[in-house]
Amino acid sequence: MHIDLNSCFATVEQQAHPHLRGKPIAIAAYPTGGGCILAPSIEAKKFGIKTGMRVREGKEIYPDLIIRTADTILIRDVNEKFRKICLKYSPDVVPKSIDEVVINFSKTPNLDRGLINIGREIKKRFREEIGEWISCNVGIGTNRFLAKTAAGLHKPDGLDVIDYKNLKDVYKKLSLTDLNGINTRFEYRLNQAGIYTPLDFLNATDNVLRKIVFKGIVGHYWYLRLRGHEVDDFNTNKKSFGQDYALAKKTKDLEELKKIIMKLCEKMGRRLRESENCASGFHLGLVYDDWTYWHKGHKFKNFSYTTYELFSKIMSIFLQQPKIKTVVKVAISCFNLQPLDNMNLNLFETNIERKRSLSKALDKINDRYGEYVIYPGLMMDMKNTIIDRIAFGKG
Repeated sequence: MHIDLNSCFATVEQQAHPHLRGKPIAIAAYPTGGGCILAPSIEAKKFGIKTGMRVREGKEIYPDLIIRTADTILIRDVNEKFRKICLKYSPDVVPKSIDEVVINFSKTPNLDRGLINIGREIKKRFREEIGEWISCNVGIGTNRFLAKTAAGLHKPDGLDVIDYKNLKDVYKKLSLTDLNGINTRFEYRLNQAGIYTPLDFLNATDNVLRKIVFKGIVGHYWYLRLRGHEVDDFNTNKKSFGQDYALAKKTKDLEELKKIIMKLCEKMGRRLRESENCASGFHLGLVYDDWTYWHKGHKFKNFSYTTYELFSKIMSIFLQQPKIKTVVKVAISCFNLQPLDNMNLNLFETNIERKRSLSKALDKINDRYGEYVIYPGLMMDMKNTIIDRIAFGKG
């Protein structure tokens, strides 16, 4: 079962503020004209307002469009309730993004109740336990691909099943790019092989997909995926973590840039520590006000874990700039990850190990009481700098 909350960011805002219900609103990264629209409401979508548009473009389509920025506290609260409800039905719940999950019902007693009944029950519980304005699409299939396809058939608030009975009928009504994982590049490849519709795709032989279209095992996976066999039920290991920030006010002031880099390191460090990893590779990228770009990566001998360790490594790269210029965007990342369990521990606890223990304790406090309840002293007076964002991906 694939569950997708409808227009999540905008709907959550409407749930919290009833006077916005039924009105075209859009959640944007910034409320200014150049801000990017992250999530239009169901009502705004009817006017043709789409994710990725600029605020000014949305206003040109509908001048009375209401613009809000994301309330990350509300969205995370809804996400937590959303996942808790889903976990009542199966222990195998995989988040695909902040507003999407896949539930595997195999080997669960709930499978015998019928997934259509469970889907209706989940939709009802969302409205009762999260909010009456919260709706979702539910898709049911024999694999993740068909479940996601089903979830997109009748938006908003749909519930659909794709199985062997209606598989061909569903494919007849879709285009190739309606299929999750098929972009225009793959569409071109398929067209070159005489495949123009999802039904053509389904009727193509395993041999054609492997040897002519995809030229490899990916073609075999598509042959199985289209027929409802599961080939996507795996998790890849995270290879890096990163953060970036476009400065509201450009600067070349070292102290200001140090504060920004420290906060980015704190955000990146929280994610790194949550994954139970440490890192030895670091990368820094800077965009200057003349739109030139400088970046550099480096692998260090020792692995880092705490925010201060990350900050020290990134700053050592920062100081290698060939020329100090005015910065408009900062991007940092860490790579070459290693599980904490693989790190060599000293017989006697060193100062750095005490700091790592302290860092874990501080993370637990911030997890319980909210972001930045406790933070490094360098981040003083930065409450409104680097706005909290919700990632669209699960990582």
